[in-house]
Amino acid sequence: MYIPPVFSETNQEILSRLIARFPLGMLFTAGSSGLMVSPIPFLYKLEEGKPTLVAHLAKANRHWKDLANLKECLVVFQGVGNYITPNWYASKKTTHQVVPTWNYEVVEVRGVPKVILSSVWLKNQTEELTNSAEEKRTTPWKVADAPADFIARELKGIVGLEIEVTAIQGKWKMSQNRTKEDAEGVIKGLSDPQDPHFNLKVGESVCSHRRKD
Repeated sequence: MYIPPVFSETNQEILSRLIARFPLGMLFTAGSSGLMVSPIPFLYKLEEGKPTLVAHLAKANRHWKDLANLKECLVVFQGVGNYITPNWYASKKTTHQVVPTWNYEVVEVRGVPKVILSSVWLKNQTEELTNSAEEKRTTPWKVADAPADFIARELKGIVGLEIEVTAIQGKWKMSQNRTKEDAEGVIKGLSDPQDPHFNLKVGESVCSHRRKD
């Protein structure tokens, strides 16, 4: 991924937090079947002090067979993002030398995949993944709420995936390359509910990254 220094994010806590907020990662491989991609929800964990991504795939998804024979894979997590119109830039009024762009958050993870068939591992992983998604609900649904025989049948239809992370990097393109006045215009535009490109979350991200100035 092309990352100009001004947009680079290396803080591990920030990177892992984005994965927790947006756990649906795009898993890419280039194996015997050629290029393959699968959208999968992941959990980012520290296993014996090593960063690891864990997930599961449908057994009917032939992607896992390629993964079993690969030494590297790529997972991309997309955070908030939004179109940025030149009309928000203060400099448009003076130079007109402005063009549209897109602000976004992305985390790229590379690692060594390992396919897991253990039913015990799969049950633990599905419970942990479910709990992480349900924890904010007033009445969280738990795997144990479903009949045990039904869950046992469901587990037979999936395979586990563990990725030992070898590299992780983030790109937060949030107007850091613009002047303070232009960035303030972006924040104002994104924070305006009447604007067709309103996106408060991206505005907050631009604001937080301007604090690096």
